[in-house]
Amino acid sequence: MAALGYDSDGATIQRHSFGYQRSTDQDAPVPVRHPVVVVGAGPVGLSLAIDLAQRGQPVLLLDNDHRLSTGSRAICFAKRTLEIWDRLGVGDPMCAKGVEWNVGKVFNGHDLLYRFDLLPEPGHERPAFINLQQYYAEAYLATRAAELPGITIRWQNTVVGSTPQDDGVLLDVDTPDGRYQLQADHLVACDGSRSPLRALLGQESKGRVFQDRFLIADVRMQADFPAERWFWFDPPFHPNQSVLLHRQPDNVWRIDFQLGWDADPEVEKQPERIQPRVDAMMRAALGRDVPYELEWASVYTFACLRMDTFVHGRVLFAGDSAHGVSPFGARGANSGVQDADNLGWKLDLVLRGVAPPALLATYGPEREYAADENLLNSTRATDFITPKSAISRLFRDATLDLARTHPFARRIVNSGRLSVPATLRTSPLNTPDTDDFTGAMVPGAPAVDAPLSDAEGGGWLLRRLAGNGFAALVFDGDGAAVSAGAEGILPVDVIRLSAAGTAAQRYDASPGSVVLLRPDQHVCARWRAPTAADVAAALRRALALH
Repeated sequence: MAALGYDSDGATIQRHSFGYQRSTDQDAPVPVRHPVVVVGAGPVGLSLAIDLAQRGQPVLLLDNDHRLSTGSRAICFAKRTLEIWDRLGVGDPMCAKGVEWNVGKVFNGHDLLYRFDLLPEPGHERPAFINLQQYYAEAYLATRAAELPGITIRWQNTVVGSTPQDDGVLLDVDTPDGRYQLQADHLVACDGSRSPLRALLGQESKGRVFQDRFLIADVRMQADFPAERWFWFDPPFHPNQSVLLHRQPDNVWRIDFQLGWDADPEVEKQPERIQPRVDAMMRAALGRDVPYELEWASVYTFACLRMDTFVHGRVLFAGDSAHGVSPFGARGANSGVQDADNLGWKLDLVLRGVAPPALLATYGPEREYAADENLLNSTRATDFITPKSAISRLFRDATLDLARTHPFARRIVNSGRLSVPATLRTSPLNTPDTDDFTGAMVPGAPAVDAPLSDAEGGGWLLRRLAGNGFAALVFDGDGAAVSAGAEGILPVDVIRLSAAGTAAQRYDASPGSVVLLRPDQHVCARWRAPTAADVAAALRRALALH
């Protein structure tokens, strides 16, 4: 990893090769047991490994390749993902390199229908999104992982067999030196949409595959487009189809062209097919030809799929191995990182014996709920972008016409409902409200950021929550009830805030209010004036101890 740092350029990152090294496990007389084995060194697997290592858990990460991803692939990383990466120590380099954006524009033909702002209020450290090529994200995560002594990454280690056991999983691993076996107390599959581990367990993903194809073209050019998301329905340069434009770092631009189901993927990836499409877009959007270089191209098919359940005994699935969505909306990689965020603290507390296996079992229902929310939004976007019947097309076109002059219709236009974290309203780990509150910070909601005054310690609220445990926001109080309630269960970080500050406004807090947060920064309880017994009961519930 010494050759790969935060300042490496995209070409260096994509050329970098991680050397295979023989491990002592391969010479052991019996399979060596590891507490946690993660399969897949993409954004999800690396995020989970870092999270566990920061909590003091040793992690073995296996990957069948010896390189990071090629091509931009996932590029839109949402505010919540950046906040998770802040806690993992990589948010700053991600944001320093990435292209920040909050604004999107929707066009129909020549005309701008409307613009939207995904972060309309001030007082947030992170933007709504950054655009960053996946290979950069993986490189920063891999660099961070190399800094942590608890993570062992074995490249060119391909899992070819998985046998569930009562107390773990027995794995068969193929390497350039031949096969060996190892055992895992817990196995986490982060091995992508084609997940070999899913197949090895006889599982499958179910859902819809949409009969349409899209071309991704990454082009390097000097252009005057702003750092915004531009989406065209039926543009003059690509009639009867749709086009999406995003800016990436290094003067690289992502262009998605709808092709139709009959398009030949191999033919459409050829430069001689891509160049006329890009040329036409430039002339229409900028009024002139722009020199550019084609960096990468791919053709994909829309699909919205998920496994029935994400937890199978000691084997857990996360990211694309568990669920897959169409790319418009940026819900794939973002939801996968949020899977890792949900899983890390639960696995840690179960391994430490602080919480029962029932806590780990809640990973499935919580993230299945989030996956269903993402699938629903992605399916609706796909149906709107690519109508498959005359009636659907009539509805879509009528909505677009109305959106020119009627704001209500703009709420119906769907060019991809962009990623937001799920509010886990039905989680059994939540303590239902007994006091009256307003606002979005209900039990199950991800914590919202806020600037802190000098009297509150300054900085940002989520930076103060970047520890690995439970935390309590105490507004104009001493936190005595929190400390007394947590005694004998587990430590809780008490964060004292002003009931007159921005955080209080966003959490609808008054003097004496307390908001209890899980280690993944989701609200699990809130009160106007809790007793120690209230806090103890909520903690036990959040640990699945009740």
